[in-house]
Amino acid sequence: MAATRTQIYLTTDQRNRLDERSAHTGLGLAEMIRQAVDVYLGTEGDIQSALEETFGSLPDLKAPGRDELDRG
Repeated sequence: MAATRTQIYLTTDQRNRLDERSAHTGLGLAEMIRQAVDVYLGTEGDIQSALEETFGSLPDLKAPGRDELDRG
C-alpha cells in the first residue's frame, strides 16, 4: 500500500485511549487511524469484505430455526 506521511495532533485523552485499544487489539496507531479515516469517509469496504472479516467471530451463536422464524 502506498502511503503518505501525515502528522496530526491528538489530545492526551485520545492518545491514551488509542494506546489502550492498541494494547487490546494488537493494531498499531497508524492502522487504527487509517481505519477510522476510512469509516469517516465511507470507504470502509464492501459488504463482502465485511462478511469475510467477521465470518466465524461468534462460533457459539445460536440462530433460530426456520420453523421458529416462520411462526413470527
